Amino acid sequence: MQIAFFETTPEEEAFFRAHLTGHTLHFFRETINEALTSPQPYDIVSVFVHSRITDEVLEKLPKLKYLQTRSTGYDHIKCNALYARDIPVSNVAGYAGPPVGEFAFSLLLNATRKTHVALERSRAGDMHYHDLLGTELFDKRIGILGLGVIGQRMAYIASGFGMKISAFSRTRKPIVDALGIDFTDLESILQKSDMLMIALPLTPATTRLINTKNAALIPKETIIVNIARSEIIEESLYHTLPNTICTDVCTDPQLAKKENILYTPHMAYYTAEALERIREISLENMLAFIEGKPLPNCLKLACEREYGK
Repeated sequence: MQIAFFETTPEEEAFFRAHLTGHTLHFFRETINEALTSPQPYDIVSVFVHSRITDEVLEKLPKLKYLQTRSTGYDHIKCNALYARDIPVSNVAGYAGPPVGEFAFSLLLNATRKTHVALERSRAGDMHYHDLLGTELFDKRIGILGLGVIGQRMAYIASGFGMKISAFSRTRKPIVDALGIDFTDLESILQKSDMLMIALPLTPATTRLINTKNAALIPKETIIVNIARSEIIEESLYHTLPNTICTDVCTDPQLAKKENILYTPHMAYYTAEALERIREISLENMLAFIEGKPLPNCLKLACEREYGK
């Protein structure tokens, strides 16, 4: 088969070349939108989060039989256009719990203990710290929006810190009873949380879930950690909320200059272990399609539920 990979690293290319012998492989460092300038006879296409799958892209892939994204999020894929041609799609689910959950708490600890400020001062020989009064996580209430793999990892970490946990999610998970989580509504979490962590996928239902109306419920002392897509918070709120906001997903670099925002590159997932899991799950998905087996991580049901068919 003709298989094309977009947004790849040298490590990914070496991995897939070693495991997909007998097929014609094409590797591109660019997104599919940058690299696909004319129609190509690819049977399988593998993309990452910056490649936007649109009708225009699909017109250049007349022989496409299977599409995968090497990510959990799939808002960059217009599923309706794919299903019109009955093309199966899969994502990489379950790989990001440890790295993203841990990264979220690294941002939270920076916000509560101001370690990033202290480190910069100490490098300059300034040992003054009396203006860096911290806040403990112990016995604070954390509100977690979304109890998927990442949200559940957040809950386990929060439990280890001795925090009280509230959660809002589409479905109730066994972890709710296992950890004694207060499974409640969005408004209650916004009102009562000392710290708020967002771990929801971006769908029509979650876009601007936190908006100018319900943001008024959030106490100004609440620390917000968003490692989900930025669009879950209404764009204007990044500029107007007085809260400390920790994020690696905003689209406006100017936000990094605001004192109340801790803004990193989109790197929460970026660990050696997570990248290995991405490669392995992507390969598993692809081999299942090639061998005619049931497709793991198939997005058909998810897309029908969120976007309609």
